[in-house]
Amino acid sequence: MDIKGTIKRLTVEEKAALVSGTDFMYTNPVPRLNIQHLRMSDGPHGLRVQTEGGDNGVTGSQPATAFPTAACTASGWNEENLYKIGRAMAKECHRYGVHVVLGPSANIKRNPLAGRNFEYFSEDPYLAGKLAAAEVRGIQSEGVGVSAKHFALNNSENYRFMGDSVCDMRAAREIYLKVFERIVKEGISKLMCAYNKINGEYCSQNKWLLTDVLREEWGFDGLVMTDWGAMHDRVKSLQAGLDLEMPGDTAICRKWILDGIKDGSLSVSDLDKAVENVLSMVDKYAKQFKDDCDFEENDRLACKIAEDCAVLLKNDGILPLDEGEELFVCGDLFEKMRYQGAGSSMINPAKLTTPKNAFDGMGVKYVFARGYAENKTDTEQRFIDEALALAEPFKKVLVFAGLTDYVESEGCDREDMRLPHNQLDLVDALINAGKEVAVVLFGGSPVELPFADRVSAILNMYLPGQSGGRACANLLFGRANPSGNRM
Repeated sequence: MDIKGTIKRLTVEEKAALVSGTDFMYTNPVPRLNIQHLRMSDGPHGLRVQTEGGDNGVTGSQPATAFPTAACTASGWNEENLYKIGRAMAKECHRYGVHVVLGPSANIKRNPLAGRNFEYFSEDPYLAGKLAAAEVRGIQSEGVGVSAKHFALNNSENYRFMGDSVCDMRAAREIYLKVFERIVKEGISKLMCAYNKINGEYCSQNKWLLTDVLREEWGFDGLVMTDWGAMHDRVKSLQAGLDLEMPGDTAICRKWILDGIKDGSLSVSDLDKAVENVLSMVDKYAKQFKDDCDFEENDRLACKIAEDCAVLLKNDGILPLDEGEELFVCGDLFEKMRYQGAGSSMINPAKLTTPKNAFDGMGVKYVFARGYAENKTDTEQRFIDEALALAEPFKKVLVFAGLTDYVESEGCDREDMRLPHNQLDLVDALINAGKEVAVVLFGGSPVELPFADRVSAILNMYLPGQSGGRACANLLFGRANPSGNRM
């Protein structure tokens, strides 16, 4: 595409359309000039490809591989894992005609209670930057674009649309921006700005962030887009270096652009810079690929990475378990494994293997009791009584516990670091009954473990993706070794 020549042929109205999205996950085409649209899909650890326009949630999305989330994969400290996930996701993009993945996510977790912690590469700026950059390389190696998020200092879900991240420059430079600097300098095509303000100015119109630092200091020459609904002042955002408004179809923003050009408050050059960045992305990524997606292969990859990234927090010798021994198993998460976070990154898994599925497939003999209801937090004594009665003949007990969607989710921060009360009461009851307890944890954030000194083993699976059940079983029975690093 002759981008400079194309810009000269565009009307102001067409330019205003190009810097605004449409139909929730697309950029606007200009058929008159044969300018195609770009199709996007939520990531960052699997695709959520919408089927009928708009936001149809996870139930209205195409099947895709749910890979382990960043809180899990970061614990493996292995760039190769993320590169492989990136390539696999890109091949699923080929199947569905997706041009840009919205991810990976990389923000330093300032607060362990933040509801979106499961989604972020975090803790250490160097590690987070290297892992995110590896996923970017994997996706882009297959000709698919990437939009890393959320730029920048996005550390809270409560009041996320209006929050102000007040930060001194040394902390911003050495901690919070360092992650994105590494991603940019290792070659990414797009960034998504965050909802929040930084020191009083919204990221979507923050010239210091989007131009002074990102473009002039770091040399970024790609496209910057909003998070969905993060726009405030459209003219000011274009002047600050924000190119694409998503999801778009915002009449007032189009009017502000047209009025700004007409009255001179918005320069044609500022608008044209944004248009050029959009057209560059269309020219580079609006292409069709053959369907080279292999869901079975991706499922095996998801399992291997979940095994590699699980963290054995404690083991006094109870693990590995004997496959030939009958076990007592309890905890609703055995059957209703939490394998991904709640919110915009939720995936309709192409395949799903819970711990129960895996145990049954291996022919493991066990007696099961729910112990608690995963969709509640209050204790129901009948579940604990049932667990204690069924556990009576057994010396060893395997408890599946963790953070559920009801206590950890995008959109809100947790109120505390505790596991749900019903789970804590179940573990206490089994310990008090003299059982040797091994705990398997699922969840995307740190939790308090008041029982840590009184149980025999703790295996942290984090949010292990769609094959988490098989990975968990392989680890528990010694078929695989938990290699993750405690973070």
